[in-house]
Amino acid sequence: MARILLIDDDELLRDTLLQLLELDGHQVTSAADGEEGLRLFAARPGSFDAVITDVLMPGMDGARIIVELRRLQPQLPIVAISGGRRVLSSQFNLETAVLAGASSQLSKPFGRQELQGALRQAMAAGPR
Repeated sequence: MARILLIDDDELLRDTLLQLLELDGHQVTSAADGEEGLRLFAARPGSFDAVITDVLMPGMDGARIIVELRRLQPQLPIVAISGGRRVLSSQFNLETAVLAGASSQLSKPFGRQELQGALRQAMAAGPR
């Protein structure tokens, strides 16, 4: 399957997503924030088939991460995820992530099938 970089500051969600992705046969490397995610990506160029990133994180937000990833690898499939209590803010951030170049988007909460679908869509579509 795919080699995925997963970036999310929520440790519980990150661990859950990692397990779901590994159950589907993917190799997953995880990062706790945008800076760590970009360091991992830049240190191993070409080692990832896709990135899944939260858009609402302290420090570097998802839109900035996506712009930097696009600069490093323009054709990289990227799934932007967001959600939580502030729905309008989350929708705005997902739209911003798509404008930054996310291949697909996913609103929390979501299940395994939605995650699989967003990843398939991103890998089929490539960059926007």
